[in-house]
Amino acid sequence: MMNHPKEPVSDTPCPKSPHLDSVRVDLVRFNILLFDGFETLDACGPAEIAGKAPDRYRLGYYSMRGGVVTSAQKLEACTRPLEEMSPGVLLIPGGEGTRTLVDDAGFIERLRRAALEATVVLTVCTGASLLAKTNLMDGKNATTNKIAFDWVASLNPRVNWIRRGRWVQDGALFSSSGVSAGMDMTLAFIAEDRGVEEAERIAGRIEYLWNRHPDDDPFAIS
Repeated sequence: MMNHPKEPVSDTPCPKSPHLDSVRVDLVRFNILLFDGFETLDACGPAEIAGKAPDRYRLGYYSMRGGVVTSAQKLEACTRPLEEMSPGVLLIPGGEGTRTLVDDAGFIERLRRAALEATVVLTVCTGASLLAKTNLMDGKNATTNKIAFDWVASLNPRVNWIRRGRWVQDGALFSSSGVSAGMDMTLAFIAEDRGVEEAERIAGRIEYLWNRHPDDDPFAIS
């Protein structure tokens, strides 16, 4: 059985961005929460998309205690401590690291506080498992990775889990199916926030065929 790494795996300090604390006040913070064992595309796909609108979003990468975290594919990312996060959009990726973090009461409580402060929350893949454990998804519609669907749904039966959905929006909560679906969801979020033309512009810039229909879920398991 695969051993799931605990967060954090490294105390290596990260260089501080010289301009991170002097962000234009009109920019929306697009905060990405990372942890050891996160799925690379879950985080980097949405980051690529939001990063194509630098006049609107300012990307930031955070983890529980800051420092270097490592993805399931061994990508090392420098992060700042979660306590330094300013309110804005919060994106929670999935990945093998979620399997242990769902039982980390300290992490779940800190995530709950961050999600309550966020203006919009986006979950990708099994990132929904972490938010579900905070109970902030109770009574809401949501989806998750279809291969891990039953496991995620078992963590909180008070969520209305949508089995067939590329992504689901319920007010300020967006949730997507597995991995690449996070890109479709992020474009849908941008279409609502900035307009469809902006989402189409970004999809064209990255040469991505945007699946803009939330119910078009070719990987759904009946």
